[in-house]
Amino acid sequence: MKLYYSPGACSLSPHIVLRESGLPFELALASTKTHKLADGSDYYAINPKGYVPLLELDNGERLSEGPAIVQYIADQVPQKNLAPANATMPRYRLQEWLNFITSELHKGFSPLFNPATPEDYKPAAKERLTGRLKWVNEQLEGKAYLMGDQLTVADAYLFTVTSWTKYVGIDISGLPNLGAFMGRMAARPAVQAALKAEGLLQ
Repeated sequence: MKLYYSPGACSLSPHIVLRESGLPFELALASTKTHKLADGSDYYAINPKGYVPLLELDNGERLSEGPAIVQYIADQVPQKNLAPANATMPRYRLQEWLNFITSELHKGFSPLFNPATPEDYKPAAKERLTGRLKWVNEQLEGKAYLMGDQLTVADAYLFTVTSWTKYVGIDISGLPNLGAFMGRMAARPAVQAALKAEGLLQ
């Protein structure tokens, strides 16, 4: 498998999941600014959407959209318990989390990273995001991970988007459960390996 990624972008989520899975894979750097690959070729030729992540399977098929990719990876290694079994209520709970993270958190950061966003709009965007993160903090009460004691693919996604708070000026120091979760995730060998591979950790 080959994961097309950009350092620190949302592709960090499937990158972490791939390392947690133990499956063999290679990384392909795709610039989100120039939409070029490392060899100068056009990334749009690989993914017409132009953004990361994209997972190229060994049979040549390509899968886009992070929440779909991480579930695909998890289902290749069911013994790792990175996602509950299909057609069970816990699996729908996992999908509930993935949908929340993608629509309420991930997309909430987009205007804060967009240079075209008017400055007077940003405080409202930050306030909305902070409210959503406060809710996540409450859900983590008494739990190591979103689904309990077992790490799932949703945790990799939450870790990835929450790590963006420091780049956009959102203070999460008052959210102790979320802070503890971030520390727990950052200490995982798979997370450290992914961050090092992307040049985000010395």
